[in-house]
Amino acid sequence: MISKGFTFDAELELKDSGAVTSSAAAQVGGVDRILDLGVGRVDGRTIINLTAFDATTGDERSQVTMQFSASSTFASGIVNGPSYGFGAFEVLGGSADPPIGQYELPWSNEVGGTIYRYCRIYTFGGGTSPSATFSAYAVRQAA
Repeated sequence: MISKGFTFDAELELKDSGAVTSSAAAQVGGVDRILDLGVGRVDGRTIINLTAFDATTGDERSQVTMQFSASSTFASGIVNGPSYGFGAFEVLGGSADPPIGQYELPWSNEVGGTIYRYCRIYTFGGGTSPSATFSAYAVRQAA
């Protein structure tokens, strides 16, 4: 998949398609997906392809957050990075629910002066019946 100049790389896939209906770490093939970014600073973007968002009751929200850790299993030291909020306009403001389409979330694995080797996506869901259907992958920014 090529969109907006970004090329999909399966090695950098963070979430395959499917609905997220509660707070959870993103998965690929039914397994929590954690990327190893290496020992140095990495600047990147997460490309989020939102294909559906349920705002039926008007209180749904899903926050897609980049998380970083020094632990390869995310067992400890989890730090939240940038996030993108999807939600019913009644919750987040504005006058329309989030449009279906592609979103870009810029990030760096250097947070507060510390470089974190591992990253993943975590979706925080809230409201009566949150449901965001999307896939996501990372791309490295050119130096």
